[in-house]
Amino acid sequence: MTIVPSGISAPSPAPSEQGVGPLLRGWRERRRVSQLELALRAGSSARHISFVETGRSRPSEEMVLRLAEHLDVPVRERNALLLAAGYAPHYPETPLDDPSMESLRAGLERLIQGYEPYPALVVNATYEVVAANRGIAMLLEGVPDRLLTPPLNAMRLTLHPEGLAPRIRNLREWRDHLLAQMDRQIALQRSEALRMLYEEVAAYPVPDRVESEHGPHAPHFALPMRIEHDGRVLSFISSISTFNTPMDVTVAELAIETFLPADPATVKYLQSAGF
Repeated sequence: MTIVPSGISAPSPAPSEQGVGPLLRGWRERRRVSQLELALRAGSSARHISFVETGRSRPSEEMVLRLAEHLDVPVRERNALLLAAGYAPHYPETPLDDPSMESLRAGLERLIQGYEPYPALVVNATYEVVAANRGIAMLLEGVPDRLLTPPLNAMRLTLHPEGLAPRIRNLREWRDHLLAQMDRQIALQRSEALRMLYEEVAAYPVPDRVESEHGPHAPHFALPMRIEHDGRVLSFISSISTFNTPMDVTVAELAIETFLPADPATVKYLQSAGF
């Protein structure tokens, strides 16, 4: 199953009224890095870093990018730092349906199809589903059509009381895991859309019958998602991959999530699914 890209992306960053200094200081403090340590990493001095953070010195474009690199600032926020310093954004944000992205789209399709019969999908920064394979389509069987109207949202589909939530046997644990994941992202991204999504899905009711359950065969190294399908309970371990050193905001915010079988029974069932 392929989902046509919505073409909707988070708004481009606007220049901050704070200036680049306070923004850099905020990122440095989030990363728990001292001014001296950052200076040593970036080939500068603690005095210069201090002057930049207090607004007494304007960093060069190269210095902004270098500091952002050493502070592991997300690509979208690196553009925001440049704008706050008075420079043009460095990283483009190309719509996924742009002709120049054809090879990327084709590569993603081949990748997730290669995981079949195991479920796999691609999401953007706000968990809109960009592409999904037949394993995901199988898990979504029985979900109301109104929740399957594009753009699909993976968090909404998973936690909505009419989505997958009633079939997830360890919903409380899986829900806590997903909300914590979103909370960490919100701490790193100034995304109002992501915050609104978090507030929406966190408010979804949890069915009274849901109980804490890890299952007798659950591995100890990662939390599985245990979900009912066609009278059986399937168990999956989720793995998330992103692109290494992306040079485009859109690409930087894509994530490929794969669901690997957590027990032999799930492997056997999926391999007999006829994909």
